[in-house]
Amino acid sequence: MPDPKTPPKVLFVSSNRIGDCVISSGVIREIGRQLPGARITVATGRPPAPLFRAAPGVERVIILDKQKLAGHWVGLWRQVVGTRWDLVIDIRGSALSYLIPAKRRVVYNRSWETGVRKVEMVSRLMGSARPLDPEIFLDDQARAEAATVIDPQLATAPGPIIALAPIAHQPGKSWPADRWGGLVELLRADKRFDGWRFMLVGGPGDHPPAAPALAAAGERGIDFVGKGDILASAAAIDRAALFVGNDSGLMHVAAAAGRPTLGLFGPTQWWLYGPWGPKTHIAASNETRGAFAPIEALTADRVFNAVIELHTAFIEAGTPAKP
Repeated sequence: MPDPKTPPKVLFVSSNRIGDCVISSGVIREIGRQLPGARITVATGRPPAPLFRAAPGVERVIILDKQKLAGHWVGLWRQVVGTRWDLVIDIRGSALSYLIPAKRRVVYNRSWETGVRKVEMVSRLMGSARPLDPEIFLDDQARAEAATVIDPQLATAPGPIIALAPIAHQPGKSWPADRWGGLVELLRADKRFDGWRFMLVGGPGDHPPAAPALAAAGERGIDFVGKGDILASAAAIDRAALFVGNDSGLMHVAAAAGRPTLGLFGPTQWWLYGPWGPKTHIAASNETRGAFAPIEALTADRVFNAVIELHTAFIEAGTPAKP
């Protein structure tokens, strides 16, 4: 047991991908339950690093920029080897976890992949009897950055927001950009979306796939593409009443933030990687578990109908549309 006079020290080696970091974010609260008062150091990739800056118990975030010949792992080892860790949690299953002093280690390996949802797998890895729900830890800085972009536009044309994320950085995950434009046109023509604003979210290099949807949105569009880091994007998504996005980190962010979320899936395992939470739906190019089809098989009409189902379930059913 840790010395009660000394706060336990925990090293959490998380992913370099935003989606995987969100999926495993419930680990943060679980550390606090298992080791009250723990001081947590998180090692993660640069894009998801802001997700941890306001997380409870986190006192340090070490950014892992990939280097040749695994130099990033050597650099991390040098930063952490001098500490006697009470607990090391390694979601990436790296050898590093066995090369530093630790009283207890929780290290991922492929034997944990038993066909359950990734959130459930991480929960079992931590020894939790219940799923460790993902969580987004927003701070005032992120909320202020989101408000700087959103508030002036709502001041001139207030209305509920539907956030759209036509972004995915793996081949086969991106619904064609022109379909996003077609979807916005269909939604603009539907009375249920009268007065709604269409907010595009993404990173600095995501303007091309967002362009057709922004063009279709016209004066009702809000451009939040490349406007801040991932936590600012999360704060912007938190302002939305609905979210629609490709299978991506932003989809997991929206679900973890509690926004009604529709995830679009092509040839990826939606039954393992689908958005987690009670307000989540999917539209898959093939909805038979274990079968796949190109994401291009999803038509604009089909996704439109899925958005209407989301609206019916969480807006018409009484969930208030956020201003």
